[in-house]
Amino acid sequence: MKYDRVYNFSAGPSILPVEVLESVRDNLLNYEGSGMCVMEMSHRSKVFQQIIDDAEANLRDLMGIPENYKVMFIQGGATLQFAMLPMNLMKNGVADYIVTGNWSKKAYNEAKKYGKINLVATSDDRNYSYIPDCSDLPISEDADYVYICENETIHGTTYQQLPNTKGKILVSDQSSMFLSKPCNVSDYGVIYGGVQKNIGPAGMVIVIMREDLIREDLPTYVPTYMSYATHANNGSMYNTPNCWSIYVCGEVFKYLKRIGGLEAMARLNEEKAKILYDFLDQSKMFHGTVDKEFRSLMNVPFVTASKETDAEVVAATKAAGFDNLKGHKSVGGLRASIYNAMPKEGVAALVDFLKKYEEEHYQG
Repeated sequence: MKYDRVYNFSAGPSILPVEVLESVRDNLLNYEGSGMCVMEMSHRSKVFQQIIDDAEANLRDLMGIPENYKVMFIQGGATLQFAMLPMNLMKNGVADYIVTGNWSKKAYNEAKKYGKINLVATSDDRNYSYIPDCSDLPISEDADYVYICENETIHGTTYQQLPNTKGKILVSDQSSMFLSKPCNVSDYGVIYGGVQKNIGPAGMVIVIMREDLIREDLPTYVPTYMSYATHANNGSMYNTPNCWSIYVCGEVFKYLKRIGGLEAMARLNEEKAKILYDFLDQSKMFHGTVDKEFRSLMNVPFVTASKETDAEVVAATKAAGFDNLKGHKSVGGLRASIYNAMPKEGVAALVDFLKKYEEEHYQG
């Protein structure tokens, strides 16, 4: 069936696989013979318990999550984790942060409310257009963890190699790269991601945490809901969870398994990104803003020679059926978020449009 859909390059909430949307549509009024929509059913029902159990099992299978890691589906999105992490992980009251863009900077500033937070590396000297050398950082001896945002959604940078934390726990915000490629979970103490960028509907974060990091002996100021133990001990159902998001994310996990898992997804993402980056590298009108070595496969920021031309291009792309290409308000320009669900033909169509636009408007 043909759908009247635009190519949606939004950074989040973002595109979902049509195959998943069709399945959700077909089960909307009567999920698997239950007689009701998932949005209507009790989170304590056997039907929903099966949904969340299957979602966790399929995620564990996709990522190869070891048994000694807990998977938690928590409301509040990734931003809530900026506070939850230092509240829960800082036994010594010290943590080291690497700031490579807007989201790691927000996390760094939030964490400073709860302890001594050291900035051990940053790329702000060149507007976060690269990832600093993290092979020999001044890691604090008493640091409880080292924090990174592994893929910066706004600035379009990604780590090609994880930092040397010198034995300290690595915590990674993977929101905009989650499930885009294979991941060795054992390299991390904590992985988390807001699901609305690459997996499902907004309003939830998935936290994958090594069991020994989940503490019961938290400071008394930590709200019950802000304790990871609360969520881990109650199977993500301490209170009514975001049932709809869990359900759709679970359908996306099944879809990823059907197409060959994260290895297949990574190959497709590399192919898609190459189409766009190859164009930007030869274009006289459009230019990428990130050092080649650190380019994200998910978020591709680029600019023209002026803000005025950037705005004209954004308007032209929208009129042509390419939506949400305006760069984030903090950096301007344009940005194409080419997440898992963006088909290769969508990227190719955008490049064809930009080539034609350049031919018609570039004056040297």
